[in-house]
Order: sequence, then structure tokens, then C-alpha cells
Amino acid sequence: MKNYIPNWLLILGGIGQIFTALIYPYIRHKVFDWYNDVKQLKPLNQEIAKTYGRYIQGLNFSFGLITILLASNLKEQSGLSIALTGLIAAYWVGKVVTQIAYYPMYQIPQKQTFKIGSYFMNCLFVFFASVYTVLVIYNCIGFFNLI
Repeated sequence: MKNYIPNWLLILGGIGQIFTALIYPYIRHKVFDWYNDVKQLKPLNQEIAKTYGRYIQGLNFSFGLITILLASNLKEQSGLSIALTGLIAAYWVGKVVTQIAYYPMYQIPQKQTFKIGSYFMNCLFVFFASVYTVLVIYNCIGFFNLI
């Protein structure tokens, strides 16, 4: 039953997550002019904002790397696979909910590249949330013998 969710789908998700980590500094700098906004904060708040930015980038990269290297292990239907896939699913579902609830209030620059990039990134986030949600459900079904 481990082939229910193909490894290639997980690896594609892992590559996508690493891509989001690598593209994150570009988006902050070129799309949102984030660094100039952060400079207006008090020094401690600047460091806090930068630290959280690095956490996001690090989590995206780590989740991607874990998925690529341990795709089969994430489908073991064990307590640990439930915990890890549940964490990653919650992370991406939270990102999608935040994106829908708060981000439409703000304008991104209207360059065509940024508009297309925005749709692409949102599709990636929904893809990640969907894959890991299905994966945690799959793991729970096997672990708790629900079917």
C-alpha cells in the first residue's frame, strides 16, 4: 500500500519546497522591498524580523530535503511519520490560510513577472498543503487501522 502515494510526487514536492527556500530572498528584496521596510524598525525588531525570515527559509529547505531523502519513510504509517507529515501539512495549510485571509489586502508590484510568480507560488503552496494533508491522512488510516 506504500505505492498509494508515489515517491515521484513527494520528490516533486520536496524540490518545490527547496525552490521556495532559494527564491525567498529574491522575493523579499525585489518584489516586496522588504529590506528597506525592515530598516525602519528598531534594531532589535530588525533582527527579529530577519531571524523569522531565516526560520521560514530554513523550514522550507529542511522540509524539502527531508521529503526528497526520506520519501518512502514518510509513508510508513508509523507514529513518527504521522507526526512529521502532520507538522509539514499544518505548516503549509497555515501558509495557504494566511495567504487567503491576509495577503489579498496588500498589493504586489504589478509587473507581469510578479503577477505570474504570485500565481505560481500560490499554486505551489496549495500543492504542498494538499500532498502533505493526503499523506498524513494516509498515515493515520494505516496507523489506526481505520480501513
